[in-house]
Amino acid sequence: MARTFGGDQTEDYTDRVVGTYGYMAPEYAFNGQFSTKSDIFSFGIMVLEIAWTLLKEGKPFELIDVWLRDSYDNPQEVLHCIHIGLLCVQQSPLERPSMPSVAFMLKSENVVLPQPKPPGYFMERVEPQEIHFIVLPITL
Repeated sequence: MARTFGGDQTEDYTDRVVGTYGYMAPEYAFNGQFSTKSDIFSFGIMVLEIAWTLLKEGKPFELIDVWLRDSYDNPQEVLHCIHIGLLCVQQSPLERPSMPSVAFMLKSENVVLPQPKPPGYFMERVEPQEIHFIVLPITL
């Protein structure tokens, strides 16, 4: 999405929200506002989805490239990647790192990462029979 910007533009709005909701930044899904931080959110969701799947399957170290696995002796790096993923999916775009910052954090072993806040949005799929409606009268 961010590649649709021109010049020094850093954010924009749209009336037509398209994409896969699970990967959309909340401000884009709910308000149509997108920025380079929208891409950061999507990147973070991908990293966490891969890491979570491997963790649930009892294979978190498969996140490590197959060529590096045999010489790998630092399991903290896997947790480091998950931590960075959490920073990328912060509710506020201002609290998400830039992509150059993400690259720096991934390359740096001794960088102190900020503590991520709990997710601001939680969207859960529900079965149609679980959906309930309340109708309230409105007067103008």
